Amino acid sequence: MEQESRYKVAIIGAGPAGCMCAYYLQDKFDVLLFDKSSPLRTLLPTGGGRCNLAHGEYDFKELAKNYPRGEKFLYSVFSKFSTFDTIEFFKNIGVSTYIQEDMRIFPDSNSSKDVREKFLKSLKNVKIIKEEVLKISNNYSVVTNLGFYNVDYVVIATGGHASYDFIKRMGHDIVQPRPALVGLKTKEDFSALAGVSINGVLFTHNGVSGPEIYKISSLRARDNFPYKLSFDFLKCDIDLQQEFNSNPHKSIKNLLSLHVPKSFADFVLKDLNINPEQKCHRINANTRDAILKRLRNFEFTVLNTFPDGEVVTSGGVNLKEIDSKTMQSKLCKGVYFCGEVIDVDGYCGGFNLQNCWSTAYVAAQSLNLTLCS
Repeated sequence: MEQESRYKVAIIGAGPAGCMCAYYLQDKFDVLLFDKSSPLRTLLPTGGGRCNLAHGEYDFKELAKNYPRGEKFLYSVFSKFSTFDTIEFFKNIGVSTYIQEDMRIFPDSNSSKDVREKFLKSLKNVKIIKEEVLKISNNYSVVTNLGFYNVDYVVIATGGHASYDFIKRMGHDIVQPRPALVGLKTKEDFSALAGVSINGVLFTHNGVSGPEIYKISSLRARDNFPYKLSFDFLKCDIDLQQEFNSNPHKSIKNLLSLHVPKSFADFVLKDLNINPEQKCHRINANTRDAILKRLRNFEFTVLNTFPDGEVVTSGGVNLKEIDSKTMQSKLCKGVYFCGEVIDVDGYCGGFNLQNCWSTAYVAAQSLNLTLCS
């Protein structure tokens, strides 16, 4: 159905960024919030269902270091809306929070569902429209699968997994999206180690996963496959010969299990064609050195990624085409961007949601100033 009414602002995407932007605009202007699915559905799986809202770093430059792409762009953004502001926002909508020892910030309820319900309840003056946006016309009419809506300003907050087609048609360059914060598929078969975790690396039937792997997948998201990774799984200096001498009748597998999981020790020894039950006094210098080398330089080949973890995307609208002080497009006046749709991505720990909260706030405040002037 064709819509004849004219609205001030249309926000495309009802994820964390879109809803945050709507919240800060709703008291002054008519806001339309478009999404073909349920609003804030992408918030539910975050933090393993507990909703990792932010990270307890209050220095904006230190906070920005946790974004492999977008660090300097975020300086201005985080200086306007910080971790402290995020905590205050959620407090104001009835979500109290706590900080874990690892500095991750969670709601006291440990429930993404609870956060979603209170967030949506706070959007009292926002009209949510469940339609798919197909394009933005030259006069900023929002064209959906059911009609079009006349608006003065558009905020695009479609996230990192949606189609970028209509943004490209507006003339914007899209940095090709690639998965980050994901597991890595390996050439080597680690199925015998599935479930074993060492220093943030979790072995799986597909390859490797875990916090350290998520970080690496983010850092190397733009690299071409295949590539090699190497880990030092000992993490400390040990005199293996001295330990052999002190435990001559202990099996090599049992001795190594003092430093790494026994199943991993068994895997490494078999891979080196060493009998795991061999007594320490029978291990010669060449064999000892081979063991040490493998534990200190455990190398494997990465073939691809597989869905795991938070699965954010590296890529999106080119930052060179966005004003970081306002989040307005440099190419299309009256069009703003926020959240994961832009070429910004962070590590695990609440960083990607902080990008959503902060960029959405900056876009909303810029619009507030523009529309009130």
